[in-house]
Amino acid sequence: MRLEIDTVMAVSQVSVFQENQPGHLKHVLGAFEAAGIDVRGYSVSDTGDYGIARFILDKPAEALDVLRAQGYAATQSDILCIRLPDQPGELARVMGVIADAGLNVLYSYSLISTFIAIHVDDIASAEAALHGQPVELVSQKEIAASI
Repeated sequence: MRLEIDTVMAVSQVSVFQENQPGHLKHVLGAFEAAGIDVRGYSVSDTGDYGIARFILDKPAEALDVLRAQGYAATQSDILCIRLPDQPGELARVMGVIADAGLNVLYSYSLISTFIAIHVDDIASAEAALHGQPVELVSQKEIAASI
């Protein structure tokens, strides 16, 4: 059952698919720098000959345009970004809330300090499950600002 809440707090994530070769990540980051795009968090995973770099950026739409203009295979997706209290057990507690709601965490990575990005199969339901919990969802506007 998908639950709806008043405001969706999804954050845009830009994913880049590229060959697993030295310098490829440097080129992507250089393109962001040249365009004045700030990286707030990232994750790189290896799938053999190719890799996936995922970025949380202050200007995700601009980043996607920059990457596509340079011939990169890039996509945008929505994720949740949660600010956790910096204390033991908080990540386990939040993952428990998600699991108890019957949602599967497809991947997760941390950002600045105790910020984490979580990609789930139903963002609105995950937000609804976390509503009322002692967590702070982070908006795209907050990602763009200095936090």
